[in-house]
This record gives sequence, structure tokens and C-alpha cells, in this order.
Amino acid sequence: MDDMKITLSGLIADALAAAFPDAPAQPAAEIAGYLEVPPEKEMGDYAFPCFRLSKTLRKGPLQIAQALAQGISAPDVCEARALGGYLNFFFRRDAFARRTVEKVLSAQGRFGAADIGNGRTVCIDYSSINIAKRFHIGHLSTTMIGHSLKRIFDFLGYATVGINHLGDWGTQFGKLISAYRRWGNREEIERGGVEALSRLYVKFHEEAGAQEKATGAHTLEDEGRAYFKAIEDGDPEALRLFNWFKELTLRDCARVYDLLGVTFDSYAGESFYNDKMGRVIDELRDKGLLTVSEGASIVDLSDADMPPCLILKKDGATLYATRDIAAALYRADTYRFDKCLYVVAYQQDLHFRQWFKVVEKMGYPWAADLVHVAFGMISYEGQTLSTRKGYVVYLEDLLRRAQEKALAIIEEKSPNLADKETVARQVGIGAVIYADLQNNRIKDIDFWWDRALNFDGETGPYVQYTHARCCSVLRKAAEQAAPPAEPAYEGLSDDWAQDLLRIISRFPEAVADAADKYEPSIVTRAVTDVAKAYNKFYYENRIIDAEPGVREARIRLTDAARDVLRTGLYLIGMEAPERM
Repeated sequence: MDDMKITLSGLIADALAAAFPDAPAQPAAEIAGYLEVPPEKEMGDYAFPCFRLSKTLRKGPLQIAQALAQGISAPDVCEARALGGYLNFFFRRDAFARRTVEKVLSAQGRFGAADIGNGRTVCIDYSSINIAKRFHIGHLSTTMIGHSLKRIFDFLGYATVGINHLGDWGTQFGKLISAYRRWGNREEIERGGVEALSRLYVKFHEEAGAQEKATGAHTLEDEGRAYFKAIEDGDPEALRLFNWFKELTLRDCARVYDLLGVTFDSYAGESFYNDKMGRVIDELRDKGLLTVSEGASIVDLSDADMPPCLILKKDGATLYATRDIAAALYRADTYRFDKCLYVVAYQQDLHFRQWFKVVEKMGYPWAADLVHVAFGMISYEGQTLSTRKGYVVYLEDLLRRAQEKALAIIEEKSPNLADKETVARQVGIGAVIYADLQNNRIKDIDFWWDRALNFDGETGPYVQYTHARCCSVLRKAAEQAAPPAEPAYEGLSDDWAQDLLRIISRFPEAVADAADKYEPSIVTRAVTDVAKAYNKFYYENRIIDAEPGVREARIRLTDAARDVLRTGLYLIGMEAPERM
């Protein structure tokens, strides 16, 4: 929580107790939750809506506000004024500046961090790539939202478990083995990787379709099913090929994860739970939850106004829901999680609601701690992506192109910049990440290059450039080696400095809010606001050549802005270049 909110809520609680001694005590933590940022700066820095106490105190909001204003005397911190039915607080500007800047700098890169998660574990299921398929732009949101949430929860003191729940089970792998044995060779597959596997898979379906059309037979399809049965039965040769395909896919995806800076603690995918689904089926049956409908085994969810959850097909095969329940049981037993998040597109909302409800019916209280973190779809420059229609943008290609475009911009604007390739990687990939995490996660995204790589709008390059600007100011200040001076924080009393300080002071609250709502875009907006406010402060104030005490205060504010920008960028998965 914002440090000033804690202070103000304490002042209000004390004033309430003094002015209304017979009324029930109001906890400071509850009061802090009611504090608001006024719509206009002229109305103060924070406001407390007194109508919330009218019923308890049996007085009008204006009377309450006036009584509280008279009872609060904290000239070193703020002035309290009754404005209508609100108690408005006006910070003492130099004291607020000192408090904020010194708190940021003393935290040494950990401003906004907390230990509220101490002793608690959050499992985060994200990215979840499919074996033998290339990593495409459609996987960007699940990967970066999950990665950012992992960093945010880590920052707040939680133990986090990042899980890449691989799509590595199903008949398609039997078909792939069939295709490889008929038309593939090891050298070609090793050289071509996932692209070569995808070509084999396409060829299998083309040949199977042609066979059915010509003869009416399903020999190839039957062969594919037989090979998958061999995988299920543990046949050594089938497993060897299956594991090789997984290895090739992970090697291919590792390049993308390396570019994005994304890591995982577990790659346990669907196949990992193959021997753990019996528990789910037995338990559902023993608890009287499993019924048979048209030959399939289901859990009836009509009492929750949902279609039945399919657990076993007619042929006894398991489904996604069966495997997801098995995975949840394993994670609960293994990690003892306090929350288990599933970062999956909103189209799967019913699927998650169904199997969450099944776990609840099974009697597990932690069912309430399963969370579907839904997100919208992504399109590319106005076009909807579709693997079926052949319009796919592969993520590695997108990231490589982003670096090339960023390098071209750098060559044009800063041809003498050192280590241009590294900066181009940071800026290009950062632009893609920022574009993905800029807005509320449930919104659909349309990715456009001219927006993403713009250095002037609310973009990744703009925020990164502001960080580099702060670093430049600090380098120049160090090079000038001015005589040491005590910071004169009254030099930060102007509106531009105060706007920046207010935004910086609220950064911890933004981080906590992002965790509460599973919404990284809250941090993205917070660092963007810091960048915009710093640039206004930078243009309106002399920094390096100001008088010594004011110079020192403005340099320290610059350092605080740099610190928060770097922290915020890290939390959303971006790097912070020091020169651009």
C-alpha cells in the first residue's frame, strides 16, 4: 500500500477516536481502502469520503469532515481541509518530496516489494506450447502475462512455480510417428526441426485424405491410432520417437524463450499425468459423481447451470478435463498452493468453470483457489490469425523482425550508439512485450509495427528511452563532480516535480493491485505514467545547472524515477537500456 495512505489513515483513525469517542473504532486499514485520489489536483493529494461514516456516526458528511479537519494537526506531513462531504489532504511538498525520494533510493531497486506472500505459494500455468508445432504469436499473451505475474508475485514475497503444461498427448503423435517412419529421415528432421515435423504432419493428413477419397479405407488413420496406443503402452521405440519430437520442439522454443527472457520451473505436460488419471476416475466414481450418458462418463453440472463435464469418451479415452483435474490434484499435493492460476484465452472459460466445479464437488476446499486468468485474442495488422487458413505469424520471426526494425531506427537516430545490436534487441523485443501488456488483458490486441516501435507515444521504446534519459542525466551529473550539497527538497515543490512524486509514491500500490487482479497492465500503465511525468519535469526544470541544493534534490528525484522505471519494466518482462 502507498506509504502516505498508511500515514493518512492513521491520522483519520486517531481523529475519529478523539472527535467521536462513543462511536465504534474504525480500523486504519479499512479507512485506507476508502482514500481516493481527487479528480483535480487543486482538490489535494488524497480525499476521504465522509459519507461512508454517516450511518455509523449518525451525522452528515460535512459535519464529519469538519470535525476531523479540526482534529488533525500534522504540519510536517500535510494539511487537512473539509471540502463538501470530503476530508481532503494537501501534502507539505518538501516533506513529501524528501519522504518519497529517500524511500525509493533506500529500497535499492526493491521499491514496491513486500513480504505479504511469505509462506504462501502461487502456481502459474502459462505458455503451454504444443509439441511438434511452432511457437506462434497466439502464444505471446499467455507467455508474457504468465511471466509477468510470476515476477510480480515473486516481488511480493510469494514462492512461485512457473509451469509450462506441454500439449504432448493425443493421437496426433501416433500420426507423426507413422509419417516419420513412412517419409522422414533423422538428418532431415534434425536439420529442419519443428518445421520439418509440421511438414510431415501435413503430408500425413494429405495422404490420409487422398486414401479415403480413392479407396474409402482408413489405413493411415488406423496406423496413427495404433502408434499412439504403442506410446500409451510404453513401447520403447514409440517412446523414443515421441521423446525425440518433444526434445526438438523444446529446443526450437528455447530460442524464443531466451529472446523473451522467460523461464519455467516445470515442463510437466499432459503426458506426465497419463498414469495419474485413474485416481480422478476412481474418486469421482466412489463419490457418486460419475454417471454414464450415451456411453460416455460425465459429471452432471445442471445444478450449476452448465453442460455436463465429459470425463471419459465412449471408448474409455480421457479428455482435457480429466487431465486438468489430475494435474490440479498433483499440484495441490506437491506444492500446497494458495492459488493456482491458469493463463489461458477467454474462449476456454466454460472448460475451466466446468472442471473447477467438478473439483469443488469432489470436496476439495482449494477449488476456490483455482483461477482462470483469461485474455483476449491477438491479430496482426488488422488480420485475424488462423492456422487452419494458413495465416500464422511465428513468434521467433516476429521477434527477429522487431530487432531488425529497432536496429534500423537506431542506425538512423543514433548511429554512434555503442553496442547497437544489444540495444536493438532490448528495444525491439520490449516493444512487442509492451504492446501485449499495455491494455487490460481481456481486451483483444491488434499488433501494428508503427505503433509498437513509436518512440513518442505510450509505447515500450518511449518508456525505455525515458529510463535511458534518466541514466544520461545521472552520468552527466557524476561527470561534473559538483561539490557535495545537502538536497534542498523545497526545490521539488513545483507542480511537475510533485506530479512525478505522487505517481512514484503510488507505484507499490500498483504492483499490489496488479497481483490482486492478475493484471500486469496495471504495472505497464504505472511505469508509463512515471515516464510521462518525468519527461514533463525534465523539460520544465533545470537539473544539472541548478543551484547546489536544488540540483542535488532534482538529481535524486531523477534517480528515483530511473529506479522505478527499471523495476516496473522488469516486472512486465522488459529490459531497461541505459543508453539509446
